[in-house]
Amino acid sequence: MRKALTKHLFAALAGALVSGTLCAQDADRIVQANEQPKADSALALISYKAPLRGAPATRVGGGTRSVAMKPVALSVLAPNETGYTTRDKPTIYWYVSQPLSYPVELTLVSTESLEAAATPAFEFKLEPPVTPGVHAISLESLGVTLKPGVEYQWFVAVVGNSEQRSNDVIAGGTIKRVAESDAVRAKLKEAPAEQRAALYAGEGLWYDAVDELSRQISAQPQNRALRESRASLLEQVGLAEVAASDRAALR
Repeated sequence: MRKALTKHLFAALAGALVSGTLCAQDADRIVQANEQPKADSALALISYKAPLRGAPATRVGGGTRSVAMKPVALSVLAPNETGYTTRDKPTIYWYVSQPLSYPVELTLVSTESLEAAATPAFEFKLEPPVTPGVHAISLESLGVTLKPGVEYQWFVAVVGNSEQRSNDVIAGGTIKRVAESDAVRAKLKEAPAEQRAALYAGEGLWYDAVDELSRQISAQPQNRALRESRASLLEQVGLAEVAASDRAALR
């Protein structure tokens, strides 16, 4: 675990380690989408090509812990290693399995230096109630800009007791802003909307791929093929429970 952690997050991670629920899965399998309706046949299959094969795991959480005796699974929609984005103010996503009656704290810290880590880029509290499912965090709406080439750790914590932060349910991942290549820019100009997520994933731009798919799902919540594509993408990085939630959404 890197040094760029606030005091509260360190306490929460320590609690997770003691309870044995902290994990960073390292799945590297590609799961193709099931048969799709003919109307959605143009939707490209998703295959994520991680830019840093064999890189150290930076994702934490993803297991199930109890908040006031209630089991809750909390995950960030992030790859096991550092994920890339080309956007200076991206939207990032997280998932919770159950409705929450406790606040959720969102934190972004830079790994650029210890001094930068001491002052988080943002801290934001989402007050309850919180609905189950996938949630978006717009850095643009929070006024946060990622510096190019700098890795940031971001965390989501369910705060069951503000006086006992070591009992937080916590999940986190790492994001890095990279330059969009001329080749990717040219491909995007030619690609129809339904193929952009696959293009981003194939170029190793995880957060851009997830955001593209998630925006399409928000616009077309009943589109089964879009849900299947995001589920497939999530499975490739070991986020099986979130993928199952996507598949169950339209049953």
